[in-house]
Amino acid sequence: MDHPPSVPPSLRDWRRWLPGLQLLKGYSPTWLPKDLLAGLVLTAMLVPVGIAYAEASGVPGIYGLYATIVPLLAYALFGPSRILVLGPDSALVAIILAVILPLSGGDPQRAIVLASAMALVSGLVCLGAGLLRLGFITELLSKPIRYGYMNGIALTVLISQTPRLFGISVESDGPLQDVWHLLRALLDGQANWHAFAIGGGSLAIILLLKRFERVPGILIAVVVATLAAWLFRLEAEHGVKVTGSLPQGLPGFALPLISFDDLQAVLVGGFAVALVSFADTSVLSRTYAAKTRTPVNANQEMIGLGMANLATGLFQGIPVSSSSSRTPVAEAAGARTQLAGVFGALGVALLLLFGPDLLKHLPTSALAAVVIAAAIGLFEFKDLRRIYRIQQWEFWLSISCFVGVVVLGAVPGIGLAVVIAVIEFLWDGWRPHSAILGRVEGIRGYHDISRHPHARRVPGLVLFRWDAPLFFANADLFQKCVLRAVQQAPDQVRRIVIAAEPMTSVDVTSADMLIELEQILRADGIELRFAEVKDPVKDKLQRLEVLARIGRDVFQPTVGAAVDVYLEEHQVDWTP
Repeated sequence: MDHPPSVPPSLRDWRRWLPGLQLLKGYSPTWLPKDLLAGLVLTAMLVPVGIAYAEASGVPGIYGLYATIVPLLAYALFGPSRILVLGPDSALVAIILAVILPLSGGDPQRAIVLASAMALVSGLVCLGAGLLRLGFITELLSKPIRYGYMNGIALTVLISQTPRLFGISVESDGPLQDVWHLLRALLDGQANWHAFAIGGGSLAIILLLKRFERVPGILIAVVVATLAAWLFRLEAEHGVKVTGSLPQGLPGFALPLISFDDLQAVLVGGFAVALVSFADTSVLSRTYAAKTRTPVNANQEMIGLGMANLATGLFQGIPVSSSSSRTPVAEAAGARTQLAGVFGALGVALLLLFGPDLLKHLPTSALAAVVIAAAIGLFEFKDLRRIYRIQQWEFWLSISCFVGVVVLGAVPGIGLAVVIAVIEFLWDGWRPHSAILGRVEGIRGYHDISRHPHARRVPGLVLFRWDAPLFFANADLFQKCVLRAVQQAPDQVRRIVIAAEPMTSVDVTSADMLIELEQILRADGIELRFAEVKDPVKDKLQRLEVLARIGRDVFQPTVGAAVDVYLEEHQVDWTP
């Protein structure tokens, strides 16, 4: 049994939503040193990354730390994954920036209110989807479309951060305009080459050390950049921008109140954040579930992610997602449970309480390098080359999505990705494959005569297979294909049997079409029958009043059985 008999059912149900408490129940004391060490290692990485992603998202860096502390604590309680690390993420940077930049007017307080409101929307969407058991919705985006979208996001983030690498302030107007503004600024001599040396050097260190999983490349780059800025007085003597002192203290509760005029943009942006963050989290959680040999609970993953975003939205944070860079750090440091993330959050909190000046000499160009390195990691080219080789039209779908994100922006881009995904799904079901079946010598069963031209057909019988659900978009095509199969038969048709094993559903439109088709065939003296129909589909045909119109004795369990019944009823001399 999962629970002892003495535990009341209501308590069992309550505890089911809190995987963190269940994990503590079986926590081994031998895990504590490993989780504590992993938490300390995480702290060193969480601080610069949190600041970098916050500033890249258009809000002051301190709010990235707030979005690091609170979500980690919330996910430790509600999240099902044992070592997943949540926080501000590069995949969300472009979406957040696209919403708050035009609405905030350069006001940092207004920017964080908008970002926190987006986090609340994202949290509510994820929480609602988890409670409604909709964890499968991320599967609506095919792999090529996800690649196209993430490649577009990666390029957008890379372009937005490149001016900061040169110490140039550019007001973002979209990727294409940003490139033009950057080129003009460089030609006009606005680049701060000391800032670029720090940023470029930091980027080189991060990328060179990335191949060594146990080496904290980001931490090393940030420490080297901070020491260089302090030792050589780069801010005072060369105008290199630095982070400055962080506000001392922990985040307080604050309800992000926005105006009605901002509501639509925040709702759309929050929904986009929810979709991207859960898509990333579901992939990452599956990866580490396989490594730790633990089951995947997609619905609880949504709830954990939703609660983390609700928490950050109520405590002055920005939207969060799982991190594909910080989670491996936790794993490499020996993390055993979510307590590693808790210790990491506590480490960041202690820094804000007792050491807010430790990073005041950190150059912003080094923070830009951190974000650029993460953006480079988002690009996917290798698998796209494989997709181009095996399925070119899906490759061009990916490219279309990529161009949409770069040209239209991150939020409209994800809308375009969803539209493309729906069109792709409908197209596959709208124009599915169908086949006329015959008997092939030496192969059991009945097979597509277009693949086997010498297949034998039963005299007076058409065996027709439809390889898709039957619904409104393909109902008319189904009827045309059936009638065409009858017209092209080599002899007078007495009966047509629909091999319906691939047909997983019918709707009202297709049900009415079947009634009309049966009437057309009956007028020509042709009987309509079905084989291999699934029981749920039979139930739908019954409920949609199809069987009341065409008869109830029209089903056979297999195509072979349908052929045998036909041969017997019509006295046809034919040997299978």
